[in-house]
Amino acid sequence: MPLTELLLLFAAGVISGMLNAVAGGGSFISFPALLLVGVPPISANATNTFAACSGYLSGTWAFRHDLTAHKKQLPVYISLSLIGGVIGAWLLLQTPEDSFSTAIPWLLLFASILFISGNQLNKLLRKLSPADNKRQWHAIIGSGALLLGVCIYGGFFNAGLGIIALSYLVLIGHTNINAMNGIKLLISSCVSLIAIAVFIYDGAIVWYEGSILLVGSLLGGYVAAQVSRRIPQQRIRQLIIFTSLSITAYFFIDLYQL
Repeated sequence: MPLTELLLLFAAGVISGMLNAVAGGGSFISFPALLLVGVPPISANATNTFAACSGYLSGTWAFRHDLTAHKKQLPVYISLSLIGGVIGAWLLLQTPEDSFSTAIPWLLLFASILFISGNQLNKLLRKLSPADNKRQWHAIIGSGALLLGVCIYGGFFNAGLGIIALSYLVLIGHTNINAMNGIKLLISSCVSLIAIAVFIYDGAIVWYEGSILLVGSLLGGYVAAQVSRRIPQQRIRQLIIFTSLSITAYFFIDLYQL
C-alpha cells in the first residue's frame, strides 16, 4: 500500500474516532476512505464494522452502571441484536457487488437524513409513545420485531445504527438518556460482533486496511475524550452534516454520472 493511502486511512480513522466520541457519524469518513483506497464495497462495509466495534465496546463498558437498572431486559436486547446482526451480515454477503455499489449513495442518504433529523425524530416519538405501551403483549411483540429490523439494518450497513437504535428506545418508552446510550451501545456492540464473526468466516474483512483504521479510530477517540468538553457540540454536528451530505452527493454523482 502506498504511503499516501496508508496516511489517508490512518487520518480517516483518527477523524472518525473523534466524531464517534463526541457526536457520532464517524462512518461517513471511514467507509468512503476504505473505498478510496481500493477496497471493494462489500469488504469496505465489513471492514468498517470491524474498525468501529472497539468504540461500541468501550462505550458500553463506560455505561455499565446505567445498564444495571435494565438487567431484566438486557437478555432480550442481546438475543435480538445477535439474531438481527447475523441476518443483516448474511444478506450483505448475498448481495452482488454491483447491486451494493448502486445502493451505497441511497444508504448514505438514509443515514444522513437520520443523523440530521435524529433529535427531532426522538422528540416526536417521545410525544407519540404511550406511557404504558410496554405492558401490552402486542406492543411487546411489535417492539421486538422492530428491534430485530433495526439490528438487521445494522448488520447489513453499520452507518446510522446508533441513531436508529436510540429512536427505537424512545419509541418503546425509555427516558433516561444515560441508560439509553448504554443500551444503544450494547445493541451496536452485539450486532457488530456477530456480524464481524460472519464476515471473518466469509473472508470479507481486509485486515491490513482495517487495522490501520482501527488504530487511528482508537487514537482519535482517546484524543476526543480529552478535549470534547471544549468543542461546541452544535459545530461538530454541523461539520458532520456538511461532510455526510457532500460525500453522499459525490456518490450520487459518481453513480449516475451527473
